[in-house]
Amino acid sequence: MDTTISDWQRQAEADFETAKFNSKGKKYYAAVIFAQQAAEKGLKAVFISKHGKIAPKIHDIVGLCKLVSAPQNLLNSAQLLTISYFVSRYPGIEEKIPLDLYDSDKTQRYIKAAEEILQWCRKNL
Repeated sequence: MDTTISDWQRQAEADFETAKFNSKGKKYYAAVIFAQQAAEKGLKAVFISKHGKIAPKIHDIVGLCKLVSAPQNLLNSAQLLTISYFVSRYPGIEEKIPLDLYDSDKTQRYIKAAEEILQWCRKNL
């Protein structure tokens, strides 16, 4: 596997582990951030593998899924993670700040969404 692809995939896996670590530590907003990042980087690794060039600098997981011809069944997970890109980072987007917005159950949905996308990415590298 090309080093660039491997680097993106390794970072995706590390971000996913960081998401789970933060969730266990009750740093839920951070877990959501890293879940989104894991899916984004995994999809970008697949893009590089398929197209032989660096992926566009976008954070839209739905858009990335379309660029790599991911199956329709991943789009719900992709949508959830796309929305989280800004919501999990910045005050003022939701009524609550990110620190207060997430709990264990909600965070697990984001981690599960990232895991679903990463599983597909692993199979398509």
